[in-house]
Amino acid sequence: QVQLAESGGGLVQAGGSLRLSCEASGRTFRNYAMGWFRQGPGKEREFVAVISGPSVSTYYSASVKGRFTISRDNAKSTAYLQMNSLKADDTAVYFCAQGRYSARSADFDSWGQGTQVTVSW
Repeated sequence: QVQLAESGGGLVQAGGSLRLSCEASGRTFRNYAMGWFRQGPGKEREFVAVISGPSVSTYYSASVKGRFTISRDNAKSTAYLQMNSLKADDTAVYFCAQGRYSARSADFDSWGQGTQVTVSW
């Protein structure tokens, strides 16, 4: 049974930084892409970033490119999302997901419970 556990969310001022972590268990971590999605208040869940299993490829949404960095440590079965220059619009529940290298949520078959990120003015 695959389990994903996010951590690192919290309250930060605009312009600040946070690093989210997602620890996975239950299957061979390096064989799967890891993605981050988010769902803001009153909004649909949206893609943020994805990284391939061997960490060769990454892809970002236009709204976070240049500010966020996705990475992974296959030895620790953990994926990360470094978020810099945070804006109020980044306020959301952030979910990590495991699956295929894609920006589509349907291509990820395992999801974490989410961690709240709140960016204040």
